[in-house]
Amino acid sequence: MARSERDLLSTEIVNRGIESSGPNAGSLTFSVRVRRRLPDFLQSVNLKYVKLGYHYLINHAIYLATIPVLLLVFSAEVGSLSREELWEKLWEDTRHDLASVLGFFGVFVFTLSVYFMSRPRSVYLVDFACYRPPDDLKVTREQFIEVAGKWSKSDEASLDFQRRIMKSSGIGDETYIPKVVMSAEENCMTMKHGRLEASMVMFGALDELFKKTKVRPKDVGILVVNCSIFNPTPSLSAMIINHYKMRGNIISYNLGGMGCSAGVIGVDLARDMLQANHNNYAVVVSTEMVGYNWYAGRDRSMMIPNCFFRMGCSAILMSNRRRDYHRAKYRLQLIVRTHTGADDRSFRSVYQEEDEQGFRGLKVSKNIMEIGGDALKTNITTLGPLVLPFSEQLFFFATLVWRHLFSGSADKSRSSSLASTKPYIPDYKLAFEHFCVHAASKTVLDELQKNLELSEKNMEASRMTLHRFGNTSSSSIWYELAYLEAKERVKRGDRVWQIAFGSGFKCNSVVWQAMRRVKKPARNPWLDCVDRYPVAL
Repeated sequence: MARSERDLLSTEIVNRGIESSGPNAGSLTFSVRVRRRLPDFLQSVNLKYVKLGYHYLINHAIYLATIPVLLLVFSAEVGSLSREELWEKLWEDTRHDLASVLGFFGVFVFTLSVYFMSRPRSVYLVDFACYRPPDDLKVTREQFIEVAGKWSKSDEASLDFQRRIMKSSGIGDETYIPKVVMSAEENCMTMKHGRLEASMVMFGALDELFKKTKVRPKDVGILVVNCSIFNPTPSLSAMIINHYKMRGNIISYNLGGMGCSAGVIGVDLARDMLQANHNNYAVVVSTEMVGYNWYAGRDRSMMIPNCFFRMGCSAILMSNRRRDYHRAKYRLQLIVRTHTGADDRSFRSVYQEEDEQGFRGLKVSKNIMEIGGDALKTNITTLGPLVLPFSEQLFFFATLVWRHLFSGSADKSRSSSLASTKPYIPDYKLAFEHFCVHAASKTVLDELQKNLELSEKNMEASRMTLHRFGNTSSSSIWYELAYLEAKERVKRGDRVWQIAFGSGFKCNSVVWQAMRRVKKPARNPWLDCVDRYPVAL
């Protein structure tokens, strides 16, 4: 095996307890688990993605370069005159050349007007809501194994596999699954049960959103709904419009098959629609149907989603109305999207298909960690020049250029020395105060924390969301932000980085800036349990 391939593997010795049968009955047994881990993000950073980030930055460089120079020249000219001399000079110039002065002010006002009319409007996040299912849908890890046993028809090997996954998943004993999955008495992968679950989670989140914001459904001009697996006809967005009797000229979109990163894609689409439709509200709904996506077969690679995905839904209200400036919680700063679907391995890394027995499910590739790491590496490399302080950009870029210039040197000893030198990892903690990383699994969060050198505090919201609610797909980043708000950690000016990844393969980032100090909300899915967190996983 090549050295680069070995570097992507990690080993772990697992105590499997006392053997109950066979020649080794009564003795302790151990197994060695070999896993793929995320690649070192910065060992193989491609310069073209750094260039892309700097390209975005340079688009506005003309303002950064000319404005300070103009201010410096103006200050030098005015600073050499006393107040009396300044007024006297202005009066003389105005009296003798009034036409030039009026022309100058006319051009100045016209230029200023064009600038303010052509620049993108600020987009605000007024508020958001996360649905919390009723307590009778809670399931512990042991109860989940019992439910899995009903579906797997007493296949002990499959149950043991799922039991090992649950033990190391980071998921707690208070997550939610649909009642039809719990009972296992009828086929839950039907349009009927899919619509029932969709109605429960979507309308629950939207009811809470409209109560929190005091916005009427008829006031919403743009609606974006994303759900990867369940896409009925009429669409989920049509279900919402029908339920709330929204206006006839509403601009609606329904995104399907976009994976766990679709929440950020929905925000991006809503932002573009708000830029084209002034003085408007946009609602983005992110969810996934657990029951409709349930896998009832015995293919282990297709059992993994059953173990991680849980019920959840988020609804956010965005606005470009100036009057919402004072009540909005956050301002949208930027969005960076990465899609690696041109690569066949990435495209098939999370793939919906039928198994040999005809059961439909999501097949997760064994290379998912490596593929996800590559997409994440590309995304954060593009994001870096847009958010990092200049000192961090300088160190990172200089180190990167140095390694690329000398990695092909004919001097092998020097090349090997450079290759063994650890690259400079930018400190993203200097760019953001809060991190909301998609709660995919404990392993993903561990590796991402290690590679980005984040603290336990930085990862707390993601880990606790995984423990309390499980992987709620595209809505997980909003449960994480709700956790930060319930802990009253978000202060005015704080920057929040939400990053999500999913099938395709995609990795998307969105950055928000807090408009004010966010007090503990009256409605929040964490309110009755936030004091118990954080807990050790």
